[in-house]
Amino acid sequence: MIDFSHINKWELGKHFDYSVLPKDTTERAIRQGCRDAIAYNCAALYAASTYWAPVIAEELAGSDVRVAAAIGFPFGSASSPVKVCEVEEAVRLGCTAIDLTMNIGALKSGRVDDVRRELRDFKAAAGDAITKVILDTAFLTDPEIVTACELIAEVGLDYAKTASGQFEGPSLEQFLLMKQTLAGTPVKLKVAGVKFPRPQNAYTFLLAGADLIGTRAAPEIIDALPTMRAIGLLPADVREG
Repeated sequence: MIDFSHINKWELGKHFDYSVLPKDTTERAIRQGCRDAIAYNCAALYAASTYWAPVIAEELAGSDVRVAAAIGFPFGSASSPVKVCEVEEAVRLGCTAIDLTMNIGALKSGRVDDVRRELRDFKAAAGDAITKVILDTAFLTDPEIVTACELIAEVGLDYAKTASGQFEGPSLEQFLLMKQTLAGTPVKLKVAGVKFPRPQNAYTFLLAGADLIGTRAAPEIIDALPTMRAIGLLPADVREG
């Protein structure tokens, strides 16, 4: 959990995955997103597929911001072999962080072995890249969220992610259920789909134990750190005293 009494905006940036995901995303928007990700010290810059990975890799060269892509995004309904092809391309193009959209239709149909196989295929294809699995909790029951998280832990993936951000976002209760299910495992938690007002909601999830926030509004949320301190939502940075 983040110690907000010992963190500044630059350090906070590493708790944000910055994303540029709209359907009409242009090369100009991707390049600007990369520059913003560097300026705010974000953990990664995400596009909605592997298409822009070469541009992202070019813009991020020399920085420690990860080149990242979403796979099977945003529906997750492609077959595992198709997703594996995407993952392998992502790795080949230089991605070091990859978010796979889980086939929750298969999960909701009770085809748990298919989901497990998909996740194992993902892990094998991703190699050394950081692996994150998108659930889209708004479509899931609590028992389904638990099962999804248990599968992620069983396979040994790095992160469970609440949502794609393209549909309804997670509730705090759903996030806390994920946190409870994954307690005692190495799996970390990424929250995406944070709704307005974004700064207050994002900091609430971080206070609740999120390791990462995935958002197109990373600069806005990071810049709000002093405001959140001023209103008492977050403690002051004791190092500034």
